[in-house]
Amino acid sequence: MTMRPRLVVLGLDGLPLRLAKALSPHLPNLARLTAQASSIEAELPELSPVNWTSFFTAEGPGEHGVYGFTILDPASYGLRIANFTDVRCPTIFDRLGERGLVSRVLNLPNMAPARALRGMLVAGFVAPSLEAAVYPPFLLGPLKAAGYRIEGDTTRGSADPEYLLAQLRQSLAARRAALDILWPDLAWDLFVCVLTETDRLFHFLYPAVERPEHPLHAACLGFLAEWDALIGEVLARYDALSEPKRLIVLADHGFCTLEQEVDINRVLRQAGYLHLSRPARDEWDAGVISADSRAFALDPGRVYLHRRERFSRGCVAEAETPALLRDLSALLLGLTWEGRRVMNRVLDGRELYQGREVVDAPDLVCVPEPGFDLKAKFDRAGVFGLCGRFGMHRPEDAIFFDSKATASATASATTSRPTRVRDVGRLVLEYFGLGALPGGVIL
Repeated sequence: MTMRPRLVVLGLDGLPLRLAKALSPHLPNLARLTAQASSIEAELPELSPVNWTSFFTAEGPGEHGVYGFTILDPASYGLRIANFTDVRCPTIFDRLGERGLVSRVLNLPNMAPARALRGMLVAGFVAPSLEAAVYPPFLLGPLKAAGYRIEGDTTRGSADPEYLLAQLRQSLAARRAALDILWPDLAWDLFVCVLTETDRLFHFLYPAVERPEHPLHAACLGFLAEWDALIGEVLARYDALSEPKRLIVLADHGFCTLEQEVDINRVLRQAGYLHLSRPARDEWDAGVISADSRAFALDPGRVYLHRRERFSRGCVAEAETPALLRDLSALLLGLTWEGRRVMNRVLDGRELYQGREVVDAPDLVCVPEPGFDLKAKFDRAGVFGLCGRFGMHRPEDAIFFDSKATASATASATTSRPTRVRDVGRLVLEYFGLGALPGGVIL
């Protein structure tokens, strides 16, 4: 009898390796992973929809077409949240399904609205409803009966830490309940489970998690002990699987303490590159971009030239773009706060991204120094400020663990260490005999 190879992927959203190692003495299941873990780089910008999409397509943004949380309509200037319909290439689940392989997917961001796949899907953030997150539809009944929720209520954030932690505990319980529904029959080849609770915790309470002297440190560790217990349940289920099997653990980005939010649109306004036709109704009101604006930004630090051929009100001619890009890069690289440089790098989108969807890429991508969280709102009064969050994403140091690489004294071609998130998706394909060739062509 031929044994069924299985692969389990556990996502630990936003977990940096450095912090994971610091917490490991208190969290035994995490310690099992960190003992042999390494780190990978996030795709840029270092946002969850960009990176989880890069994982589940095994491609970069230039191929899958998701460059951020938001997408601007070039005709109406309406701003909307990106979703699964914006993904422009096949997923790893599509590829496996073509070979008759079954996937079970739990809480994977940017996979709503759910569509058919060979297996089962409970999509994660930012699914608007459970109905939109689930495939096949019959899963709705048992999930609702188990009290499943896509996200806890984090609106109170750091203003009410006790409430935040209670909400995160409820979402952990929901993941556990869904795991009990999707895992036990073992009628799958690939199982993906993402725990997003760390990202939510870190955005509001990262200093409390990181610093033992913080008054909320013990409360955060108490929650993380419950999170670690759920990791332990996944590991125990994995241990019980028969060989051949493989476990991969990854984060989609790292994290650090936030010192200042930095609004790029305010920088562009002050420098005369962005003009508003009227006061913005809210932070998302991109309709205020006037016809004489030469550049604008979208979260977190995506800068777009207001090109004539790209936007209905655009004014920038193609001949102007090289000089304008140089001037904007110099402006942003020169930005300081209390004598400290804000930007680590300002990258040219044409050099950063490759693929069939580069037409939608930002012209510049800003990568800040640690502590400076980039924003691109349309109603901010100042460049710098704090708005209730105290943790921010970082592109470096995302945790990565691979049981196959760990079991080998030296990595071979089939256990080569990935360097960025898309490479982890390619490891999944390679495990099932669907290797990725240079240029993103999948066999």
